[in-house]
Amino acid sequence: MIATIPEVSHHTADLDGARIHYVTAGEQGSPILLVHGWPETWWAFRKLIPLLSPTHRVVALDLRGFGDSSNAPGDYHEAASAEDLHRLVEHLGLGPVHVLCQDISGGLTFRFAATHPADVLSFTAVESTIAGFGLEALADVNHGGSWHVGFLGAPGIPEMLLPGHERELLAGWAYPMMGAADGSVTDADFDELVRTYARPDAWRGTAGLYRSLFSDGGTTRALAEQYPLRVPVLTVDAAAHPFTRETFRRVTTGEVSSVHLDGVGHLVAQQAPERLAAALLPFVDRLDR
Repeated sequence: MIATIPEVSHHTADLDGARIHYVTAGEQGSPILLVHGWPETWWAFRKLIPLLSPTHRVVALDLRGFGDSSNAPGDYHEAASAEDLHRLVEHLGLGPVHVLCQDISGGLTFRFAATHPADVLSFTAVESTIAGFGLEALADVNHGGSWHVGFLGAPGIPEMLLPGHERELLAGWAYPMMGAADGSVTDADFDELVRTYARPDAWRGTAGLYRSLFSDGGTTRALAEQYPLRVPVLTVDAAAHPFTRETFRRVTTGEVSSVHLDGVGHLVAQQAPERLAAALLPFVDRLDR
């Protein structure tokens, strides 16, 4: 059974060959689009959405290959997911959105904002970075990087080795490593995550995004040089402070505001939704005014 919260409605949309699952909440105010990272789905925002929806229309999606979105053979690199965001904004007909990304979704969301600037009112990055500006450092295990970045980006390896071990990986290693040992993620939350990550071919989305790092070849840096962000940017750092701030200051020509949530792990929306909302809402509301 698909997990849900009372505030949201569930939808699907066929977008250029991918069937995208998304939820909506709120009936007034400017739209906010929430883009999850890894190892997450839209469910990462289950606590944040009720804090935003009283004053904003909120959309949270499962990226292609994640959650309840389709995972048939196809393209799962950043560029494809970036175009999904553009097509979803068009499909919703809400006009430009305040977009929030976290973790590995920083690259695809930056690409979306850079290539479709008319779709974006503001850009918020949470515990995130992009290829060419810091993401590759996370794969350098000799200098503090993590083994999982290269593992998940190795062609064919996650699809071969991870099926059947979803709970061990997520609940036993990934979430505790990212700081969720504080009880912010419950057994029921892991049930929902494992349900989707255990689908047949469920690792295609993960593998595609991580492989994008190793096949980037400087394209993200070139994109940032030609089309830097010109909308107001909010960076939210927690465990990785000041990684997000230092990345996105380098790829924008507009205003940058930065927040550091001390004492919070990597999974900010799940671990500290109230503090994230307290940073995000004044930022977007000021811009709306």
